[in-house]
Amino acid sequence: MRIVRTLSHSADFEQREKEKARIDKAYKQSDKKLGELVTAHYEDLTKVTQDFSRMSKCINDSRERITKIREDLSSCKTLLHCKRDELRRLWIEGVEHKAMVALLDQVELIKEVPVKLDNFIISKHYLHATDLLVNAVAKLEKPLAGIDALRDLKAELIARNEQLHETLIEELNKQIYAAVPDQSVSLKRSSSYRRGSNLTKQLSDPECKQTKPTELLKPPEMMDLNKEIKEDLNGNPEENPAHFIAVLVEALFVLRKIPDSAERNKKMKDPLGIKSKIEPELSAIVARTSQQVVDSYAQQGESLSSQNQPRFLLELLENVFHQFRNVARMHKIVLRNLQRIIPTPEETVDEVSGVPVRNELLYDMNDVWSKIQAVLELVLREYLDVQTSSRQRAPTSFDEPSTDINSYFSKKKPTKSKKISLFRFDASIHAMSTNSYVDDNMTFDTGNLFHVNLLSEVGLGKHQMVCKPSVNNITAIFMPLEAFIKEVEDAVACQDGTSSLQSFVTEFIQNIFLGQVHATVSSSIAAATKGLQIIISGFDALRHVVDHKTQKDLGVTRPLLTSTVTVDRNIRKLQELMQSLPTYGDQFLNMICNILKEYRDTCNSAYRGIVQIESDEKRVISATWAKDEDISRFLRSLPSWRSLQMSERQDLSKKLCSEEEIRTLNSKEALILISNLSSEAIIPQQEIITDVTQMRTIANVHESLEWFAGRLRQFCELLSARSPNSMNSIELSTREYPPVSDKSLESLKMLVKDFQDLAEICLLLLHLEVRVHCFYFLLPVAKQSNYAGPIDDLDPDSNVLKLNKDLSAMEEMLVQSLQPQKFKYIFESLGFLVSSILMSSIQYLKKINENGIKKMCRNLFAIQQNLTNITMARETDLDHARQYYELLYMNPDDVLSLIVEKGPDYSYTEYVSLFQLYQKSHPHIKPANLDTLLHKLEEVMNKTQNGSST
Repeated sequence: MRIVRTLSHSADFEQREKEKARIDKAYKQSDKKLGELVTAHYEDLTKVTQDFSRMSKCINDSRERITKIREDLSSCKTLLHCKRDELRRLWIEGVEHKAMVALLDQVELIKEVPVKLDNFIISKHYLHATDLLVNAVAKLEKPLAGIDALRDLKAELIARNEQLHETLIEELNKQIYAAVPDQSVSLKRSSSYRRGSNLTKQLSDPECKQTKPTELLKPPEMMDLNKEIKEDLNGNPEENPAHFIAVLVEALFVLRKIPDSAERNKKMKDPLGIKSKIEPELSAIVARTSQQVVDSYAQQGESLSSQNQPRFLLELLENVFHQFRNVARMHKIVLRNLQRIIPTPEETVDEVSGVPVRNELLYDMNDVWSKIQAVLELVLREYLDVQTSSRQRAPTSFDEPSTDINSYFSKKKPTKSKKISLFRFDASIHAMSTNSYVDDNMTFDTGNLFHVNLLSEVGLGKHQMVCKPSVNNITAIFMPLEAFIKEVEDAVACQDGTSSLQSFVTEFIQNIFLGQVHATVSSSIAAATKGLQIIISGFDALRHVVDHKTQKDLGVTRPLLTSTVTVDRNIRKLQELMQSLPTYGDQFLNMICNILKEYRDTCNSAYRGIVQIESDEKRVISATWAKDEDISRFLRSLPSWRSLQMSERQDLSKKLCSEEEIRTLNSKEALILISNLSSEAIIPQQEIITDVTQMRTIANVHESLEWFAGRLRQFCELLSARSPNSMNSIELSTREYPPVSDKSLESLKMLVKDFQDLAEICLLLLHLEVRVHCFYFLLPVAKQSNYAGPIDDLDPDSNVLKLNKDLSAMEEMLVQSLQPQKFKYIFESLGFLVSSILMSSIQYLKKINENGIKKMCRNLFAIQQNLTNITMARETDLDHARQYYELLYMNPDDVLSLIVEKGPDYSYTEYVSLFQLYQKSHPHIKPANLDTLLHKLEEVMNKTQNGSST
């Protein structure tokens, strides 16, 4: 039409011709394409045409048949209208016969109910069994109530109703308790044969066999309360424990027995319901698990109850915790199903009486966790030996670091504790039934911990102890116990925020365990430092060192004091307790600080007893100097001390100073000592330590306290890394220390510094004491001996021999007590000091001859030999002193010529002392000549020094 309109309205002939041509061309293309399609789909087109023809024929035939049926129905209606009354009579008779047949079918089905019921119960399809039984009883009470032949069957089914009720309750309790999965906890054995036989026996026990995998247990909170409970007759009903429990609860609900199943039903043979069975069933789990641990670990003929093996208790509790968690989980599943059935807290109307009834769950999870805590508390009371150890009471001020440790160690009057029997096996079932109401509303009685009836069910005659009861068992079980308590507190809303089990554990640790720890530590340290109150006995106690085996175990090369090692072991025990009981880390750290303060005071008292002169406040010279801040600071600045500190840190790559600088600093040390001691006439004997064994004691104190301070310093570093204010991220061991208060940590660091300071003072004391001994023996060499004697007096001076003997004795004592680098520090540069003492003592010689020079050289040679044997290095400084005295063989002019030729080897003062002694030994030299010589000496020295400077 569009084309027609276009052609009719167009006035231009050419446009109409173009449109016509375009239309012809499109027509030809369409005709060509249609021909191609027909050719390509000829077979399909043919088939469609034939099918259409066939379908059209069928439709026409159907229309003819329908027309015929309509005519037949019309004629049939006319015929039936003629016999209406007869047909009505026949219909009524058919209905009556049908009703009778249905009634007979119901009777036949009711007769088959007992057999089907037995089959359902055997296969544990309890929901089908319950529906079958309830429906059968309902039919017997209403539709079939008038059939006398079914009266006996009705009585039987009513009895079976009660039996099914008991079976359901028994199966529900079995699902909650007896079938708790316990294969996840390993009971390891050294004997594989014994282990295999025991575990095979345990797993073959129907009450111990695992029948429900934990992976099928979904969280009870995720259960759909609106989901219909169905039972699959083709599957194993126990494969899914949560669904099986839901089936059991649904079956009890169908039986209308829910209230009776959760509380005691006195019509039942077994007077225990779900709530009242919690307590004895948990006790049975503990008894059964204890027996499994004993069977898995005890050798034939031995008893675990006499062995101090808390790891068995830990394994028992881990097993029990695992099973108690599953028990709580099962109870939660039961309660969720009860919530599904009983819509709390709305009121419903009783169908029989019409009275409004408030629907409430018959128990809750608080009841379950309360019973679990009660059972665990009694188990802990037994294994922690609470009754025996309750006499020990802990101090009340653990958080005060400054408290005197003696107040903790003082003997306390034991308090009488009421004796409570942990087990009572004479309790009968009748007695338990009579007192059941009291049992549910009072604290869990210890007499019911392991009930005789329950024990007989698991094949045990009495409760098996897995280890020896001891207060110290808490250290092995505290962490998993606290974790379990945290689970309980998260699950139960406690009134004061603390569960009853947590209260018991806290009270036990604070009132019993901490006191027991203090008593043990006190007796151990008291035995190690016994007698230190008296100074002289304190020496004996300090000289007591550990044996070689202990040294090897500790990884040390020098003897340590027994008292120090004992204190360290007790500190280590307290450190382990900090890790085992991290909640009480501050209390244990305060114990450590108080013990360290007491031992620090003990060491200081013993040190004062060694260095103090009798009862006077005055100390030996070396101790006075070691305490002097200026001298101590100077000695600590010397290269020998700094190299010693670097060697302790194993930093030996850096050289502190050159040989010339070391010689200059040694000279400064010698000058300080000479200026303080040489002016005195003679050093009194009481101002030095004459007993070399006391020096060995001081060396032992140094090594012990330095080792002790090092271990304490490592402890401080670990605690600092765990401090709440610390920004350090030190990688710690698996068992970390708990965070502690900054106050306690600072107190510990100060104590470590005190021990380190005392150790360093002891080392400085030894360093100075050896040098004071040199002054003590060498000052009389020049002041009291004669060096102008006859020719036969050429032996070394007696004081020199005494010095050598004294040095050898000290070397023998100290080489065994000090490490090599410290021993070197004691005797290092001693030759320089000896040469300086003897060279400076030349001013005290009145005169000297050649024999005296030889004698002095022999003195130097004897000391040199001895020091070489001690230090294993030639003391060249003594050669320098010997050459100094050999200058006396020459006259002053020759000495001056030697100085001009080779330069000065000694100081101007030393040359002056040499010329003065030469003048006193040769009276022919007048004092005026001496002044001339000294004037020449000054000129030569100045000239030499100026020449060397240019």
